[in-house]
Amino acid sequence: MRRTIAVLAALGLMLVLGAPQALAANGPKDKPPKKDNDTYVQLLAINDFHGHLDIDTPGTIQTGCCVANSANNAWTPMTVPAGGVEYLATHIKQLREQNSNTIAVGAGDLIGASPLISGLFHDEPAILAMNALQLDVSGVGNHEFDEGINELLRMQNGGCAGADTCQLEPFPGAAFQYLAANVFYQGTDTTILPPYEIEKIDNAKIAFIGLTLEGTPTIVTPSGVAGLEFRPEVQTINALVHKLRNEQGVRAFVVLIHQGGFQNPPSPGPFPDPPNPNGYTDVNRCVSFSGPEITAIAKGLDPQVDIIVSAHTHAPYICPNFAGTGKYLTSASSFGRVITDIDLVIDHQSKDVKSVTAKNVIVTRDVDRDPDEKAIVDRYREASAPIANQIVGSVTADITRAATPAGESALGDVIADAQLKATAATDFGSSVIAFMNPGGIRQEIFYANSPGGEAAGQVTYGELFTVQPFGNSLVVKTCTGAQIDALLEQQIFPTGTSSRILQVSNGFTYSWSASAPQGSRIDPSSIKLNGVTLDPATGYRVTMNSFLATGGDGFTVFNQCTNALGGEIDLDALVRFFMQFGDGNPPPEPVPPGPQNRITRLP
Repeated sequence: MRRTIAVLAALGLMLVLGAPQALAANGPKDKPPKKDNDTYVQLLAINDFHGHLDIDTPGTIQTGCCVANSANNAWTPMTVPAGGVEYLATHIKQLREQNSNTIAVGAGDLIGASPLISGLFHDEPAILAMNALQLDVSGVGNHEFDEGINELLRMQNGGCAGADTCQLEPFPGAAFQYLAANVFYQGTDTTILPPYEIEKIDNAKIAFIGLTLEGTPTIVTPSGVAGLEFRPEVQTINALVHKLRNEQGVRAFVVLIHQGGFQNPPSPGPFPDPPNPNGYTDVNRCVSFSGPEITAIAKGLDPQVDIIVSAHTHAPYICPNFAGTGKYLTSASSFGRVITDIDLVIDHQSKDVKSVTAKNVIVTRDVDRDPDEKAIVDRYREASAPIANQIVGSVTADITRAATPAGESALGDVIADAQLKATAATDFGSSVIAFMNPGGIRQEIFYANSPGGEAAGQVTYGELFTVQPFGNSLVVKTCTGAQIDALLEQQIFPTGTSSRILQVSNGFTYSWSASAPQGSRIDPSSIKLNGVTLDPATGYRVTMNSFLATGGDGFTVFNQCTNALGGEIDLDALVRFFMQFGDGNPPPEPVPPGPQNRITRLP
């Protein structure tokens, strides 16, 4: 498993470990003293890296409770600067010093939905950074399929696939092994990548089983998963546990799964009363955990599974004896801001896991930058800078993804408006309504964020690329009023909750009720365009991106709409919206946050 890191040779770099520094505020967790012949193993886990090489986004993580925020008379969780692969590598090297039996693992979405520094180069820089990090093995996530199976295999095996790949040097591929236990070529029993990897340390074997969520096809562009079959997680894992136990004598099992949940701590309390010390998300807690999918998976897994390294929700947590299963559930947030440090003690006689302890370590920036990662980041930052730093417009204030109780965000409003403007003209579709999926909005636009030295309020191309990095094209279709009603019903899960409320353009309004029966949560009389209720039988020209147009996120009604007309890339529409905002005369006016008044939630 300790593979040669080919990328370092390709970049002409040397791996310099250097002397470890103190772990700053995190501190090393107490390691069990080795007083016997048991095997002591350290796992260092990350997830949802998404090509975030640089330190500009997202930049911080919560650490405690609380700070008085006089701006809104509320308690605000304490945060610290965190992330950046140069610092991530230094922290991992320091942690490695604590145990020579260390294995670095990932739980998917290492690539995809990446900032421009990596996304502009098809995420080759992210893979190079993981190689320099000495990652050993990772499960796949849904974003590993964003550009299809052939591109995922290129990420694993290396090589070039067109003029816009290998732009700086030949691409060697991943020095770590991707695992895809539940992803099969359709109609076969052949997985697209190995389902597991076994690591032998001393006289003990540890099996790593890597897989993505079964629902990946519903959240990935259909063309990205064409010809593939995603099988149920529990049956897949349990079959492999049984096989490896009986055929190879494995007794220690670690699952690397791209599925997860959230902590749900109570409110810090009213200001200026003393804050509730439990009213915040601590990276090492598991407060009021929610996540029905990962809970059902954990409860269904073979008792032989000891650790579930989870992902997908970008949330940090450490959950011992998760849901009463006896299994340890962990997640390391996202974007390289946290490392999960897991210690295993494996009994020298039975070869079973004897004990598990874990701690999430924040990737603070009070350590030296790793020189190998710095060389990679500097190289690709310089190559992308002429595009990334181009100023394309400005904002009047932060424009965020934070949603109202109805599910509408200020940034969602802006993006939907940009897409409507790009497709409203007769030659471009005659659109009157635009819908945007919230999962496709990957970052906020900050008034004070100026990574390239631009003035406060100015917005760069690189920032907008980070907001919409997928490169989806715009599509205009004709949908009847009845189909739009049915489409809006698809947003609401049976529980009355949802994280997939579509963002809508100016002039389109409606209301929905969380308490109404499923299938009747949208009030048809409330669905209006410029104040006029939609006619169920009338066709309306509607804009969506190519992900939604083919039924992405489970919005199958879009497949029923007709007369499709393809358009430009969604990012280009957003950039032009910023460049032309206002009266159309240069320079453009600053873009304000969306009004968040288009969707109403009823009791």
